[in-house]
Amino acid sequence: MSANVRRSMATTGVFRKPVATRERAEAEAKGWARLASRMAVPALHGQIALPDRQLLVYEDVFATGRCELLMGDVIALADRDPAVQLRLARLVDGVCADLRAAAEETGRNVPLAECVPDLYLERIRPGSRLDRWYLRRDQPLTLPHTDTTLSLRELAGFTLTANGRPLTLNVADTIDNLRLALAPDRRRLAGLTQGDPTEPNIADPLCWLDFEFAGRNTVAGEAANLLWYLMALGGWLVPRYQPDVYARTLRLALPPLARPRIEYLELHRTSRHIDVRYSWNTSPGRAAAITRALDGLRRENGGGLEEIRAFLALRVLGVIPPSRLTGHDLLLVLIKLAESQDPHTTLDTFFTTTPAPHPHPGERSSNVPAPA
Repeated sequence: MSANVRRSMATTGVFRKPVATRERAEAEAKGWARLASRMAVPALHGQIALPDRQLLVYEDVFATGRCELLMGDVIALADRDPAVQLRLARLVDGVCADLRAAAEETGRNVPLAECVPDLYLERIRPGSRLDRWYLRRDQPLTLPHTDTTLSLRELAGFTLTANGRPLTLNVADTIDNLRLALAPDRRRLAGLTQGDPTEPNIADPLCWLDFEFAGRNTVAGEAANLLWYLMALGGWLVPRYQPDVYARTLRLALPPLARPRIEYLELHRTSRHIDVRYSWNTSPGRAAAITRALDGLRRENGGGLEEIRAFLALRVLGVIPPSRLTGHDLLLVLIKLAESQDPHTTLDTFFTTTPAPHPHPGERSSNVPAPA
């Protein structure tokens, strides 16, 4: 490490990110370098070799005052105060503009094998997490509002109507179809991006953080990642099932104000059919962010779900282990999986939400800072 780097580390706020191996640290630094001239990123001051790991030394954009909050925090504030929605809109617009620019300026149709593999090819390959989570064991699911437990294999033999739409919940078949759709030789439009556009990785004012997956990534995969995080992971699954991650990765980590619910379920054993009525309850700031992101990304996806269908299904299946979910929550996830594969589903119908009202002033947390 040079003397200039040491002086920079001594005089400015830095964030030291541990990385397991030198190879991964160098790959991340290379990914960062490919983006540094194209979008707002923290400075990378250098790399430190320790006996058991590597440290990448980045500018701490919060310590230097360059940024104030993360996207997840801005959404949470907008949930509680409609005045913050303009700030949120600017942030989402900036994220979508960067993703569009990456597609337009650096996009090429390439085999998936030439893209960063971690979030998609690694998760879909035989023997990976989808096999371990769904295929090697017959995951049980206790149907909400009943005393009945079905395995996923048994559930595949039932038809299901969700909010009036007929669906089939066959996870094994879906995984087989994903392996065809996401085969390494399948060509997709891919550009140079940060690779994991989620609420903890985007700071406000706009600055991209965390470059573990930076490099050539599919346009469709980036859109699917951002939209599913806004729809389900950020406001529901991560704070509910990974509360330590939620608290560690956000600045405020305010509790979600709403979550999806199954309102009604009726099991018809003789006809092997299940009727479900659910509402995708979403807090007002988050609902606004979803709508804004859909509008901002529509140009790249032609207004339909087809381009992102496989990537979206893999995000639905491949982030939270199903063994950790309650029967209620797992069924909701599987319904969204089935909807994602239905050819009649559009972007708008898939991402339809039921916005909850803003809380009254007296219901807001006393720990919520005033909007900037």
